[in-house]
Amino acid sequence: MTTPEREPLTRVAVLVPTYNERDNLPRVVARLRSSVPDADVIVLDDNSPDGTGAVADELAAGDPRVRVVHRPGKEGLGRAYLAGFAIALEEGYDAAVEIDADGSHQPEQLPSLLAALADADVVIGARWVRGGEVRNWPGHRKALSLGANLYTKVLLGMRVNDATAGYRAYRTSALRTMGLQQVESHGYCFQIDLTLRAVRAGLTVVEVPITFVEREVGVSKMGRDIVREALTSVTKWGIEHRAAQVRALVQRATGRSPAPAPGLGRDR
Repeated sequence: MTTPEREPLTRVAVLVPTYNERDNLPRVVARLRSSVPDADVIVLDDNSPDGTGAVADELAAGDPRVRVVHRPGKEGLGRAYLAGFAIALEEGYDAAVEIDADGSHQPEQLPSLLAALADADVVIGARWVRGGEVRNWPGHRKALSLGANLYTKVLLGMRVNDATAGYRAYRTSALRTMGLQQVESHGYCFQIDLTLRAVRAGLTVVEVPITFVEREVGVSKMGRDIVREALTSVTKWGIEHRAAQVRALVQRATGRSPAPAPGLGRDR
């Protein structure tokens, strides 16, 4: 089978959502500028009460490759990334990168993700693959992440090992096919949502091993509501997926044409 020829990546937007990350942001931006000097860094600040937005403005004032989008308030990781994707699509970028502002995603590994994007539509910086690693996580955090990914993989029938990972690179051509206007997920579930959309759109999804390092400064945004949203949504999508498989088997057995699969994230 011939691999489709993909356009070279000449313009890359690195999206950095922030909420109370004033101490981490300058270091992360400096590392990004060193690791991918030809990329543009777009900080998406949700009106951080600790003054992160002002720190971001100072960084942007000293570097034309850095800019800041001031959002009205905290709306969740998913909404911030969707706003960043819209900018990347509107302004003609070839790729959009998701990266955390807390340093847990190492900017020095971004060139590896972008290199893999030469032969893919979506690249996930994966922890739970051969060569991947997580540092400074307690046992219960590892168990939660591994369990969530196993549950997602089995229930949704995907071959992706780290669907919850937040370090990613997308071709903007791929984003255009993924139905982003229907995305309603906000937190932890957002990454699963986009992974499933990419798989269902027939896109090439590649996992590249990374070393994830738990933040040293600040407080994690992971909360019970975020985990609950992910569990509820994945269970719902999984039931729909398995029900569609059963319907397809019944229809084949009775000689009828299969009905179209339910649309992800659409009102029904």
